[in-house]
Amino acid sequence: MKFKWKFKEFDLETVRSLASATGLPIPIATVLYNRNFDNPEAIDHFFKPNIQDLYDPFLLKDMEKAVDRIQIALMNKETVMIYGDYDVDGTTATSLLHLFLHEIGLNTFYYIPNREKEGYGLSRPGIDVAIEHQANLIITCDCGINAFDEVDYANSNGIDLIITDHHEPAETLPNALAIINPKRKDDPYPFKELCGAGVAFKMLQAFSMKNNIPIEKLFLHLDLVAIGTAADIVPILDENRILVSKGLEYLNRTNKIGLSSLLKVAGFTNKTLNVVNIVFGIAPKINAAGRLGQATRAVKLLISFNQEEAHELSLILEQENRNRQSIEKNTVDQAILQLNSTHDIYKDKIFVLSDDNWHQGVIGIVASKIKEMYNRPVVMISFQNGIGKGSARSIQNFDLYKAFTECSDLLESYGGHKMAAGLTIKQKMLAQFRDRIQQIADRQITEDMLHPTLKIECEINFNDINQNIIYYLNKMAPFGPGNMRPIFAARNITISGLPRIVGENHLKFKACQDKIIISAIGWKLGTLYEMLISNRPLDMVFVIEINEWNNNKEIQLNIKDIRYSDSATI
Repeated sequence: MKFKWKFKEFDLETVRSLASATGLPIPIATVLYNRNFDNPEAIDHFFKPNIQDLYDPFLLKDMEKAVDRIQIALMNKETVMIYGDYDVDGTTATSLLHLFLHEIGLNTFYYIPNREKEGYGLSRPGIDVAIEHQANLIITCDCGINAFDEVDYANSNGIDLIITDHHEPAETLPNALAIINPKRKDDPYPFKELCGAGVAFKMLQAFSMKNNIPIEKLFLHLDLVAIGTAADIVPILDENRILVSKGLEYLNRTNKIGLSSLLKVAGFTNKTLNVVNIVFGIAPKINAAGRLGQATRAVKLLISFNQEEAHELSLILEQENRNRQSIEKNTVDQAILQLNSTHDIYKDKIFVLSDDNWHQGVIGIVASKIKEMYNRPVVMISFQNGIGKGSARSIQNFDLYKAFTECSDLLESYGGHKMAAGLTIKQKMLAQFRDRIQQIADRQITEDMLHPTLKIECEINFNDINQNIIYYLNKMAPFGPGNMRPIFAARNITISGLPRIVGENHLKFKACQDKIIISAIGWKLGTLYEMLISNRPLDMVFVIEINEWNNNKEIQLNIKDIRYSDSATI
């Protein structure tokens, strides 16, 4: 895929003044200025995420109702069901609620729906389990915002509903006792981008405040909130930055037996964890439980107090993740074959792919991979008995949820947000759906949106890439959506020694500028090998990181793209 290189615009004199006032290196001052941190106070505040800066949870609509109802359940010794989604956000939120509420004496049990049999969200079978357990209250997490019929069903059976969710609500809301969702149109909460675990945390924060429970008791579970937030790919800004930053501190010294066992199986013993480790190392294993089987096993692991049980469950999740990877690879191959036979990959602005044999647990991941490969929104649908369950992933500036809303008369159900959404559709409606969503994409997606852009913070010289830069990059962490690791460019680079292709088509080489040599890695950039041996000067775009291998640490350039220096201006 060819990238456009686009430098962010900034005023050099202003950046120099900012660097002078803060003592920051010019490249770091440039990055922060580009991200709207334009004075020393704002930068200092950004560098020091403070748990005391969390917003008042009672600003969230219906929070008083929810807290009061939980207090009543506690006083009356009622049975309470925690109902969560089957992904990482849902299972961490479920574990958080169950652990904390159980610790304060509430009689709770948890329920995670079966992905294939029940699908996403609050379900009648789940409510029936609550009825069997004589539960008087269901608290949802990461789901429920559009469960109109299911809420009415629970109400008719004398069960109150507290919905905690972060997905986009419809024009009207279900008839639940309390609905806590910062995306409610009538909600004044100042930060709208909490994940499901984040919203559940805010409810427990409010409960702790009202009942004079030491807030540190809740903070012990920030490790779960960090995992849920990082895995759900929400912006790591504002309140999320605080939750993830502090949550990583708790994660790196977690005393949870289940989580410790999972980290050991994942190979993270004696390693300082970051967002990347969560997204690519921990989250897939937690997700695997719900993708190929029962997500309740993930919750059982996360809340486990038994060493032997935790180890066994961790090994099961590790094996299921390997199985998932195998199924996923086969599905990607099938999807690409279908794509080339049913779509014009150069002209079509959205891809809709379907099959009767695809595993519903992996189509979301495959949709994401196809999207990354072709930079097009992708809808993957798996049909069984005439009913299709679909997962979709989008590109920047194309709102999937709104697109699905325009197709709502063709769908049985749908939900999600701008970048990721799901749907249920009858097979006989597929052709109409494909035609309509292609029309929507043709209308809304410009040619410019189809060409991925590398947004470069600034040019940097190799003599400025040192431990001081690394120090300030670390202060900018945790990185993630909204605060991505900065991308830099350098010109007139030569190659020192012979480059190699390693692993699955990765480039490994030594880059040289003004006699300064830095190690570099280009993941899946093996097709650019000839450029490295051309003996022509090169321009490169990269992020700066530390490579740790066999207890050795060195600065490394993670290459994003390469061009000949004389082929284009950057």
